Amino acid sequence: MVLQVRKRGTEADPGPVRYGITASRKVGKAVVRNRVRRRLKAAAETILPAHAAGGHDYVLIGRTATAVRPFAELLNDLEIALQRLHAYRGSLSARTDAVKR
Repeated sequence: MVLQVRKRGTEADPGPVRYGITASRKVGKAVVRNRVRRRLKAAAETILPAHAAGGHDYVLIGRTATAVRPFAELLNDLEIALQRLHAYRGSLSARTDAVKR
C-alpha cells in the first residue's frame, strides 16, 4: 500500500478528512482490484477517523500484496504510514518556519 497526503484548507477551518482509493490494472484482474479497494476502504474507515489530520486529503494506492496481507497488519501499516507522513510534514513545516524567520 502507498499513502499520499495533501494539505487542504486553513488552520482556522481545516475541513473534513477526505480520502480516495485506487488500484491499477497491475494489481490484477477486476476481482482482485475490487478486493484490494474494499480492504483499503475498510482500513481507511477504521484508522483515518482516529489518526488522520483534519484538512488533509489522503490517497491510498493498492498494491498486489494488499490483497493477501492479513487485515491486522494492513491496519498497522496504515497507522504507521500516517504517523510517518505527519511527523515528516511537521518537521518540514518547522524547518520552513525556521528558514522564513
